[in-house]
Amino acid sequence: MIEAMGRHIRIYTRSWCEDSQAAKAFLTQHGLDFEEIDIEASPQAAAFVESVNQGKRRTPTFEVDGRSFHASPFDAGKLAEALHLNA
Repeated sequence: MIEAMGRHIRIYTRSWCEDSQAAKAFLTQHGLDFEEIDIEASPQAAAFVESVNQGKRRTPTFEVDGRSFHASPFDAGKLAEALHLNA
C-alpha cells in the first residue's frame, strides 16, 4: 500500500472536472485521506486556485503541507511523485 506519511492533502475541484474525479479516485484507491473543496462553491477557494496557477482555474489543484501544484491533465505517476508517495 502507498502511504502519504500523515500529510494533510487538500484538493480543489469542480464537480464536472474529469481530472478532479480521476485524482480523487486515485487518492481513495490508495487509502489517502483528503479534504475536498469545490471552487465553484467557494469564491475564496477559486481565488486561491487562480493565485497559484497563473490566473487559471486549473483543477484539480492540490495543497499539501504548504506546497501547491495542479494535476491537470491527470497522470497517476506524476501525482504519486508530486505527493512524494512511497510504494
